[in-house]
Amino acid sequence: MKKYFLSTIIFFVIFLAFWLRFYKITQNPPSLNWDEVSIGYNAYSILKTGKDEWGETFPTHFRSYGEYKLPAQIYFSIPGIAIFGLNELGVRITPVVYGTLTVLIVYFLASLLFKNRYIGLISAFLLAISPWHIHLTRASFESSFSLFWISLGALLLIKGFEKPKWWILSVLPFAISIYTYNSARIFTLIFLITVFFVYRKNILKDLKIFLFCILFFVITLIPLLMFFMSGEATARLKLVSISDDPGFTLRINEVRGNLKLPQPLPRLVHNKVTHFTYVFTKNYLAHFTPSFLFINGAGHKQHHVQNVGQFYLFQAPFILIGFYFLLREKQKYRWVLVSWILLAFIPVSITGDSIPHALRTLLAVVPYEIICAYGIYRVCKNKPLIFAVTAIVITFSMKSYLNNYYNVYPKLYSRDWQYGYKQVVEFIKDRYSEYDLIVFSRHYGEPHMFTLFFMRWDPGQFQNDPNLNRFETYDWVRVLNFDKFYFPDLGDEGTRYQDVVAANPNKKILFVGKPGDFPDGTQILERINFLNYNEAFEIVEK
Repeated sequence: MKKYFLSTIIFFVIFLAFWLRFYKITQNPPSLNWDEVSIGYNAYSILKTGKDEWGETFPTHFRSYGEYKLPAQIYFSIPGIAIFGLNELGVRITPVVYGTLTVLIVYFLASLLFKNRYIGLISAFLLAISPWHIHLTRASFESSFSLFWISLGALLLIKGFEKPKWWILSVLPFAISIYTYNSARIFTLIFLITVFFVYRKNILKDLKIFLFCILFFVITLIPLLMFFMSGEATARLKLVSISDDPGFTLRINEVRGNLKLPQPLPRLVHNKVTHFTYVFTKNYLAHFTPSFLFINGAGHKQHHVQNVGQFYLFQAPFILIGFYFLLREKQKYRWVLVSWILLAFIPVSITGDSIPHALRTLLAVVPYEIICAYGIYRVCKNKPLIFAVTAIVITFSMKSYLNNYYNVYPKLYSRDWQYGYKQVVEFIKDRYSEYDLIVFSRHYGEPHMFTLFFMRWDPGQFQNDPNLNRFETYDWVRVLNFDKFYFPDLGDEGTRYQDVVAANPNKKILFVGKPGDFPDGTQILERINFLNYNEAFEIVEK
């Protein structure tokens, strides 16, 4: 009866996890963002032609906008697009599925770590209702896919301490995680090295299996190593790293100048090493503040519901209690969970933007939820009144979050999700043949990719388009033209409405721009608003 009861409960937890990720998935988040349409269109391109948008055959890295996306999310998105089409559901069904499966994996992982299925059940439930995890598994974010593979790898790794042959199987998900997201590249390697040093006596008992795992892991990384040798691997790092911030050297020189010390002391006190260390430490510690974890969460509006912590407020005491008992009772696998949390914030801390960061630190959500579950179990075990009060608090916390997520968030932050592009492209699609030139402002970013995606543009035709014109700026690639489309910034000198009209006499032109891009008195064919009713786009013709 006990086994049947637990199996029934876990079934409902998994169903809840699926429902919270699937409900209104095509409507909220309110629009596909530019990464989602890029992932979707490149998956569609591979499906139809075996090549990406750049004409590369089954690449191991997708150049996309110049940041070289890792391949796993794109390739695994192909089945959803093949089944449901090139649309919101086709792109987002993949994260819904692996997000739900991550909850199931966490059930087995926590149960194995503590030899207790109740802790596994609570852990799975907490992840199922997690604001952090729900938000990043309702849209196509690569970080949530890396979490799936790392969680699966951790489960097989722990099983390997009982039966070492499981370690061989754990290599594959850990290796795939490195092909999902840039943060996972760093985390996976340092996490595995840390686990080895902590549990080396157990691991080296089966030296042959350990050496085989090392060999297998290295073989899986050969395509990645080849990419690093190509020199293109630094493209993304240059965009986000501390040391490549244009103001990095300027700030060092400024603080040196403020020091009233004789030379060479200012250089010894303030240099690239000391400044990097300072910024890294500040970034790292920012992710352990109550504000980030329980009150306000991350500031990036696309990655998190605003004014809500990454965890529910009620979880704060339980996480502390869980840590206390985890360390006091010297649980066998305590250092797996502790190191998982401590290492998860290292990759993001070498970057210089939007700190604290919810997307790049999602890896920490699993060990946090497991430790919180352990705290809840220790507090509520054989205490029905405390359990009932906790259940009531959880219910009201969920209700408040879900109301915010479904009713408040999409209206306030639709602009941050590039809302309006779909409506614009649908307008264009119905009138495409009526115009000689279609001018679509890139003010909000990457209009060409939204055009390709929502018009379901033939990938082969795009790859071989004689009018295709790309240009690069600060390691970011933009498309200026393809077919009859032109994507300038209508606010720039030389590419304004009047300039484009003068350069294309006797052409019938459709313009799409933001408010203020067109002269007073211009007749507006269509206005498209964000969900907060502020105007997003104006469409005119000449």
